[in-house]
Amino acid sequence: MEPILQIKDLHVSFQVKGGEVKAVRGMNFEVGKGETVAIVGESGSGKSVTAQTIMRLIPSPPSIIKQGEILFQGQNLLQKSDKQMEAIRGKDIGMIFQDPMTSLNPTIKVGKQITEVLIKHQKMSAAEAKKEAIEMLKLVGIKNAEARFNQYPHEFSGGMRQRAMIAIALACRPSLLIADEPTTALDVTIQAQIMDVMKEMQERLGTSIILITHDLGVVAGMCDRVIVMYAGEVVETGTKWEIFKNPQHPYTKGLLRSMPRLDQKKGEPLIPIIGTPPDLIKPPIGCPFAARCEHAMKICERIDPGATVFSDTHMARCWDLHPMAKEGQSS
Repeated sequence: MEPILQIKDLHVSFQVKGGEVKAVRGMNFEVGKGETVAIVGESGSGKSVTAQTIMRLIPSPPSIIKQGEILFQGQNLLQKSDKQMEAIRGKDIGMIFQDPMTSLNPTIKVGKQITEVLIKHQKMSAAEAKKEAIEMLKLVGIKNAEARFNQYPHEFSGGMRQRAMIAIALACRPSLLIADEPTTALDVTIQAQIMDVMKEMQERLGTSIILITHDLGVVAGMCDRVIVMYAGEVVETGTKWEIFKNPQHPYTKGLLRSMPRLDQKKGEPLIPIIGTPPDLIKPPIGCPFAARCEHAMKICERIDPGATVFSDTHMARCWDLHPMAKEGQSS
């Protein structure tokens, strides 16, 4: 599958009073045309920073892009000027943010927030943009779209606001959509409807999607591949079947164990991952998960594990997967 986006050795830091927070440390992944890739991990693992760096939305200072490349359709976005990025955002890359109530402008009618994207990027007239905006509202499942066009965000329910955000993000038919926890704070029924809308829009428009989420159930239902992040690094990546059926990294296994299951006995407690993520002002020199890992060895604290490759699509970074560790376990 031809990649539409490639991230190569991306390092992003933030300068704070206490020092330099190394938020993203050597991120590598790619997204194919029409593919849905999930990025999962705990809060603070670097998921949203990665997404906002792709869009060039993180302010500098305090952020510093230390090194790396973000290749979108063969062009390095890190070499683009602010003016050039304005032409790409919304037109070629759309983004759905975590909280639509704070992402939508409360003083501007929803319809106008859609039309301004169309007028800027598609060079439509006001009348053409209004017609297209109403069509987009219908497309994302908002009933009585003509009346809703003239309403403010506070007149929409939480689910409708998120649908409006999807309409704005997809108005110009972008090649890539970044959805940063698009179902946060929505009830389960509305979550399912929002994910159905995104899947339907993807099928119609052929859009590639990066989905950032804590919800592994959403990942199982929608995504092709999964990237597991911990402490700013990719610790495992694979197809959704490889991650769910054959997880290799202890952190991935911990995430899956902490999920409620249908076959779980009543009253049986969930198994949490004990401990907290490391301080990224002074990140560990070895495996970042070593302090919380029940299989940790001395080498885990001293040397960063390399990638162990299981297939063309599946890899994990863990010393316990090293051939010598396997020999020691069997002897």
